[in-house]
Amino acid sequence: MEATPGRERLIEQFKADGLKVMFGNPGTVEQGFLDAVDAAEDFRYVLALQETVAAGIADGYARVTGGAALLQLHSGVGLGNGIGMLYQSLRGHTPLVVVAGDAGVRYDAMDAQMASDLVAMARPVTKYATRVTDPRSVLRTVRRAVKIALTPPRGPVFVALPMDVLDELNSEPVLPATVPLTDVAPSPASVGRAAELLASAERPVVLVGDGVALSGAQRELVAVAELLGADVYEVDSSEVNIAASHPLRRGQTGHMFGPHSKELVADADGVLIVGTYVFPEVFPELESPFRAGAKIVHIDLNAYEIAKNHPVDLGLAADPRQALRALAGVLERQLTPQRRAAAAARLDVRTRERARSAGAATEDDGTPMAVFLRTLAERTGGDLIVFDEALTTSPLVTRYLPAERPGDYHLTRGGSLGVGFPGAVGAKLARPDRLVVGFAGDGGSMYTYQALWTAARHGIDAKFVVCNNRKYRLLDDNIAQYWRERDIPEHGFPGSFDLSHPEIDFAGLARSLGAGGMRVEKPDEAVAAVGRMLSHPGPFLVDVQI
Repeated sequence: MEATPGRERLIEQFKADGLKVMFGNPGTVEQGFLDAVDAAEDFRYVLALQETVAAGIADGYARVTGGAALLQLHSGVGLGNGIGMLYQSLRGHTPLVVVAGDAGVRYDAMDAQMASDLVAMARPVTKYATRVTDPRSVLRTVRRAVKIALTPPRGPVFVALPMDVLDELNSEPVLPATVPLTDVAPSPASVGRAAELLASAERPVVLVGDGVALSGAQRELVAVAELLGADVYEVDSSEVNIAASHPLRRGQTGHMFGPHSKELVADADGVLIVGTYVFPEVFPELESPFRAGAKIVHIDLNAYEIAKNHPVDLGLAADPRQALRALAGVLERQLTPQRRAAAAARLDVRTRERARSAGAATEDDGTPMAVFLRTLAERTGGDLIVFDEALTTSPLVTRYLPAERPGDYHLTRGGSLGVGFPGAVGAKLARPDRLVVGFAGDGGSMYTYQALWTAARHGIDAKFVVCNNRKYRLLDDNIAQYWRERDIPEHGFPGSFDLSHPEIDFAGLARSLGAGGMRVEKPDEAVAAVGRMLSHPGPFLVDVQI
């Protein structure tokens, strides 16, 4: 094969792996590579104004496409800017292929300007981090990184690409990476044992996470839950693992405080955990939250998470879809008539409860945000993709725009702010045929507001909503819990939680970045705002006062 510069060969490798869009922010040490990117055919560079924004757009793009996304960062300073968002991708198992340049191997001994150990910086927030130092192994290393990113448990990977290595001639073959198939089924004996442990439960609970969505196991999950008559709680869940309207879906476990999760599972005598870890709270329970004698089965392709924090009776390192399908088959054959009747009765109770609450859910309280969401739901029929970083406003968002269909709802994850707006940009780029609306709090939106500029520059017709309560409201809620736990009398919230002065003109900022924008202060303005947002050609932002 005729040798060409490594920087050009690298682009061909990316394209062979289906990576034809690169998100990034340029820098001097990548200039030769980016010059080649500009000249490449069938390869697109999406420019962001800061690396955190680029990482957030890439994360949203990968989540919606279901594949990997390519992210370019600038040396140590750019990687440093992106690390917070990469942590979010690591916790959420987003397969990002991250590359960054440096001045060159020849300069390693000089400790020169911007010199840093990129691999050491990236390692804590990636599955795999390496640096290419031999021009004969550029493509080999990239293929390995792509394979690791896409092999469950998925996650971001990092490759440092020195300028002088990419400048060298390269004759490596361009071949697509081989990603191993992991749709493995558990043995019949282990499935039988799982069924035996769970079938006799009188108060069964199923705990699920995004491993269900990744394997496409939503239907199989529902089948098992209905056979058991088990309440389903989502743990560290950010995708649609079970439809919000299903009567057995009971919502999320705790995100911040372990006692909330403990309260939900304390009475369960049979627990099935699928595609998640327990438990992900910031302040978790140190002792097991499960009752003594409860039978616990944990299914996940990520063997590290099985029994990581609390013992289980049976751990199955298997694909959730294959395992749940097999488990449903065994339960169908082996459940006694009495146990089937008991499960059906539990399902009937939840169905009647859901029916009673359905009427109340359609009434709004007349606030601008409630009217805006109700109008949006009516105008779209719920046919849109929601990227939800509304945080304390999320319960209202999902009340009117419930997470029903896989791929239609994506929740922030990993604990880092700022993913809502860039995530929506990436989602719209991945699905230009769909209406995409990103929700963010006023505080979270300001982490990555520049994403609107990227949307305007590249003609990405995403829509954005600021849920504006003029504060970091989640911190108000959390410190109130802190005071209660320590018997500290309530008093004024810390001034650092307040964002009311000077007032931020979100609509004006949107217009300055090339997007449309308007502010909503009254309920009657909310109806008009939905119409303007939906009819506006290009990115548009609505600042809704709460």
